[in-house]
Amino acid sequence: MTLARRYGTETVKIRDIAMDSDLPEKFLELILLELKNARIVESVRGAKGGYRLRRAPAEIKLSEIIRLVDGPLAPFGDADQLRSLIITDPDHRALYGVFLEVRDAAARILESTSVADIVGRASKPQKRSRAKKKVKKDILLSIVHSDLKSK
Repeated sequence: MTLARRYGTETVKIRDIAMDSDLPEKFLELILLELKNARIVESVRGAKGGYRLRRAPAEIKLSEIIRLVDGPLAPFGDADQLRSLIITDPDHRALYGVFLEVRDAAARILESTSVADIVGRASKPQKRSRAKKKVKKDILLSIVHSDLKSK
């Protein structure tokens, strides 16, 4: 989100992203490397170096980032795998059908939500307490962090 908020200005050093996001630098290095290899971000060397988005935040969909970092959009496998299971496993056809519906709903939301949408939502005042926000952030970061460790 830091890179999206600063899009069109200057590059951002990894330590600044880490401080802004309250994430360890080593963890961010892994994510930024994946984003760089996918040509979502670019790095610039030198004293004025750092990272920046290669495309406008409005052009980067959450589905693209999640697929890159986590793989398929749902914990139930990819859509083709679920369709195959629906055909080949009649005893669990209904269950796999529900999983496919969940996957498709998540995909629709993530494919229609851009990084700019998230940055815009984050800048609006929220009525939640800070404690709840911190807990949600910690849970999300631990999920993403544990997923990267398992790779």
